[in-house]
Amino acid sequence: MPPPGVCLNIMEARHIQDGYGSLTNPYREFGQDFQQLTDYCLSQRVKFLDETFPPERSSIGEGVLSPSDLARVEWLRPAKIAPTPSFVVRGVSRFDFGQGTVGNCWFLASIGALTFQKNIFKQVVPLEQTFDQNYCGLFHFRFWRFGKWVDVVIDDKLPTINGRLIFVRSQNQNEFWPALLEKAYAKVCGSYTDMTAGTPSEAMMDFTGGVHIYIRLSEPPQNLWELMCRAGKSGVLMCCGTDQGETSSNTLSPNGLVLGHAYTVTGVMQLVSRGKPVNLVRLWNPWRTGEWIGDWSDRSPLWQTVSPQDREKCHSVDDDGEFWMTLEDFCKLYSDLDICGMDPSFLDETSGPWKSSVYEGRWVPGTTAGGCMNHKETFWTNPQFRVQISGEYSEKADDKNTLVSLMQKPDKRKRHLVKNLHVGFSIFEVTQQYKAQVGKFPASFFSTHRPVAQTKIFMNAREVMEFIRLKPGEYLIVPSTFKPNESASFLLTIHSKIETHGFENSRDYDNQMFEKTKRVKNSEEDEKKDIFFRQHSNKYEEVDPEQLQKILNDQILKGDLKSGGFSIDACRSMVALMDSSITGRLNSKEFVRLWNKVVAFKDIFFRTDVSRTGTLSLSELRNAIVASGIKVNDELLNLMALRYGASSGHMTLESFISLILRLECMCKVFQQLSDGKTMTLQESEWMYVAMYT
Repeated sequence: MPPPGVCLNIMEARHIQDGYGSLTNPYREFGQDFQQLTDYCLSQRVKFLDETFPPERSSIGEGVLSPSDLARVEWLRPAKIAPTPSFVVRGVSRFDFGQGTVGNCWFLASIGALTFQKNIFKQVVPLEQTFDQNYCGLFHFRFWRFGKWVDVVIDDKLPTINGRLIFVRSQNQNEFWPALLEKAYAKVCGSYTDMTAGTPSEAMMDFTGGVHIYIRLSEPPQNLWELMCRAGKSGVLMCCGTDQGETSSNTLSPNGLVLGHAYTVTGVMQLVSRGKPVNLVRLWNPWRTGEWIGDWSDRSPLWQTVSPQDREKCHSVDDDGEFWMTLEDFCKLYSDLDICGMDPSFLDETSGPWKSSVYEGRWVPGTTAGGCMNHKETFWTNPQFRVQISGEYSEKADDKNTLVSLMQKPDKRKRHLVKNLHVGFSIFEVTQQYKAQVGKFPASFFSTHRPVAQTKIFMNAREVMEFIRLKPGEYLIVPSTFKPNESASFLLTIHSKIETHGFENSRDYDNQMFEKTKRVKNSEEDEKKDIFFRQHSNKYEEVDPEQLQKILNDQILKGDLKSGGFSIDACRSMVALMDSSITGRLNSKEFVRLWNKVVAFKDIFFRTDVSRTGTLSLSELRNAIVASGIKVNDELLNLMALRYGASSGHMTLESFISLILRLECMCKVFQQLSDGKTMTLQESEWMYVAMYT
């Protein structure tokens, strides 16, 4: 059984601090270590068979093949498909492969762009792999996945029908890097079917782990040509797409372009035609057939208007899916352009270094999923990131210096089950009166401050970004979903030309709406409670969990409980938390202390239940915890909402009391056993604390 998710999150955070998940030290997908598996297979003289992505129907998925074709599929190793299989034959090129049955032109267009950048290619596709020395049917590839690099291991059994590859296939039947790369990415996505439909930016980011900028070509920036030229020289990946036609299928239009289709940008060039400069863009169709037939296409007479040298360098008449067109036609006929690079250097002309910082967060309904600014009462509950920007600053009004990216992280294993929400972010300048603000900024801040920058529209895309200009100062970045109470995890990345320092802003949150509870010792009341205890305890003046359950439900909280009262398990937990003598029972002193806490927490519960429903909404829970005097950040608040809240998004009195008792107890355990920052326990000590408290 794998460790719980909370444990895995802590492990992952520590691994990242230690450099695990970097390109040079990637995570191992499914825990599979390529070198260890290779050594084992070679020592045992067996070929690798991947049980985590087995050669069977589940790895192909449903819908991409008809039932009759699916029944005919045979998984074969390359030696059974081609006479002399090789990983790479005479280098890599966009002309090496073409699309197969699955509708993943977005992925293949990205591979086409990848073949131009050899340094990026070899970090995704380790080129030392062969079918000769140390071959054991085992290959591996590296992808960047939502903040970390992962090494993905596969066997080389490929799906075929009648001995022919079903999916991507190479021009040279002996070359197998494209088919194996596609299989590794299908494993990451969940199946081959899960690769159907997508945007090139998704795969390009997974190839680079760097910087992505999206350009809507119906409203191109004034410096689009300059940007594309810089990108072409900077070793980046560029892809684009055409608008979807009237049907969901890829329709060939009269001008030769395929509608709803992804293309690779393979070059930009300025030529002189009839004495005037012409900006041309070269594009490639991953189908390898079907080309533009307009101006500057392969057979266009306009090629006769340029110099013989330019014609020799740029012009070819081949039905290979590649063609040229003017920048104007490009913007008119294509809907969007995606540019991805290892770093942001392509974004501007200056050579200074860029700084990058990454933050993780989560929207949880009722606690940190406040929706967009239209929802004035809840917007402030969204995750907040406070960022200090300092350093040299250009006074030119059009000099953009900061790229902010918001990427949704999937919560499903299979890609086709992932539903991207409409997301965006707003950036506020922290004015002087709020410089001393501790913790989350309240609703009053957002009612009096307008964003200095924000996403133009909320998009249901994996990633949204804005390239903006920020002057030195302090800012608050608030990522949000468009609607409130939607759940997702995210990565917030800031690339800046000037120095940035930031942190998640929820810790030490201070809310003045509810006064923190002050407990006043009342000896007379405690004596009455002690008498009550002796009347209901056993002959040893102790109460066990069963007796405690009856006392709480039928006496102390009678009439206040809405959902059947405390369960026996909840009462066992309370006894364990309060039982200082470790007897499994409460004595008089422990019982009175518990009673006082229960009454105090009940008072907090009803004071913060402003909706008067007899339950706490998860937004009211935030105020209740503050009123109890305990400080928690958004991450812990989200966990408590998931652990103790009902599926309806509300929390009962019983659950709230159980939560606060445990939270208070665990805070005291840490205070007593730590140096204030870290805690060291032997295994037996850890088990002792964890299994009883």
